[in-house]
Amino acid sequence: MKTMHLKRLTVTLLAGFVGGALAVLTFLLVASQRDDIQFYKQQQVPAQLASYSDNGSSIGPDFRVAAQTSIHAVVHIKTQYQQKSIYYDDFFGVDPFFNFFRNAPNGNYPLVAAGSGVIVSGNGYIVTNNHVVQNANTIEVTLNDKRTYPATVIGTDALTDLAVIKIEESGLPYLTYGNSDNVQVGEWVLAVGNPFNLTSTVTAGIVSAKARDIQILGDVSAVESFIQTDAAVNPGNSGGALVNTVGELIGVNAAIASNTGSYTGYSFAIPSNLVSKVVGDLIEFGEVQRAYMGISFVDIDGKFAKDKGLDEIRGVYVESIIEKGSAEKAGIQTGDIILKVDDIVTNSKSELKEIIARHRPGDKVLVTISRNGKQQVMDVELQNRSGATGIVKTDPSDVASLLGATLEPAPKEEMSALGISHGLKITKLEQGKLWSAGIKEGFIIMYIDQKPVKTMEDITNILKNKTGGILIEGVYTNGMRAYYGFGI
Repeated sequence: MKTMHLKRLTVTLLAGFVGGALAVLTFLLVASQRDDIQFYKQQQVPAQLASYSDNGSSIGPDFRVAAQTSIHAVVHIKTQYQQKSIYYDDFFGVDPFFNFFRNAPNGNYPLVAAGSGVIVSGNGYIVTNNHVVQNANTIEVTLNDKRTYPATVIGTDALTDLAVIKIEESGLPYLTYGNSDNVQVGEWVLAVGNPFNLTSTVTAGIVSAKARDIQILGDVSAVESFIQTDAAVNPGNSGGALVNTVGELIGVNAAIASNTGSYTGYSFAIPSNLVSKVVGDLIEFGEVQRAYMGISFVDIDGKFAKDKGLDEIRGVYVESIIEKGSAEKAGIQTGDIILKVDDIVTNSKSELKEIIARHRPGDKVLVTISRNGKQQVMDVELQNRSGATGIVKTDPSDVASLLGATLEPAPKEEMSALGISHGLKITKLEQGKLWSAGIKEGFIIMYIDQKPVKTMEDITNILKNKTGGILIEGVYTNGMRAYYGFGI
């Protein structure tokens, strides 16, 4: 039995050996007839850090080209003021813009402040915020390569918070304008400026919203249609660039929303399409050529739509029409809903104001309205503040034209009944600063910037060489006292 088991084991081992030998011989025979079979020696792959890339590629958006393009075209602006006390705006109290780009200590001595600017032409024109250079005694510009130049003010516009200054140099690097209408919410952007005097600082974020009206300019005629971003912007960034990922200027940084005075997640930039128009006007005419439709309008929300019996919540509602204004001449009526201007959808007051602000008097726009549920397209020729279509050149001595009003001394019997001793009464009101501020005919102006008004000469003297916010105090003939503010 034992012998039989041993034999079986021997036969099994022999068969296995023979089978293995045959398999090896078969493989060698086949391999000898083919030249495409190779033997590989396993090699250990070199270890490397997960974040390392030796070919220069990056994960996510690449801002390097945009940053290099923009930092050379963004300048550092230093200004000097004769400070009498902590800075108070004529209308706001403490000026929110002033505190955004500088700290204002008490004391009667020169104050040095700082902001940013963007070179927009090779021959030295620079755009910045009005609040960066307003009332400055001296302006100094430092380029990214540390060259320093004195600058002069070419023009300012309080209603858009923009200003143009110039240095005497040529061949400068500059940014080209992008189309801010094409900017999309969620798009990556860079903010470039000089926060806290940290020159040539670049921060990144996305566009958080468009056409934001944050009511910081304090004038009903002001154009606030900001691009909102979450790119970090701090004091000193005012007037700096907001650029897209290819380095085009799509906005000028102007403000932050903050309870602390420093960045807390929200920053706001003036859109480039508005910037380019204002800059062009200031360079060519020294002042903005502002166009008017001759209407007052309101936003449409759910409650407003319900009250007015509107089927849709869209567009801007025409609340009133100025007699002989552009809208009336085109056939627009009170109660119409403006849906588009030149194929640009207008779903808010801020959007409509920005679109109109990008035009000059005499320009024609196609306005799509909804009336009784039916759409119509109106051909509207925009006017200037005088109701004409020509270019306006302001004469500082022509106060009546600037204000858009006919003023006469208030009748003695009216002053006696109201218990006042002085004032000028508005007997006729047209498009102009007073109308834009919401003042009605019959209002008696008693004070401008807290200075008494008795004659037209008083107004001329008060407003002569004045820029920035204006505060008007007075009374209506029914005894209601009122306060109005606007900018010039």
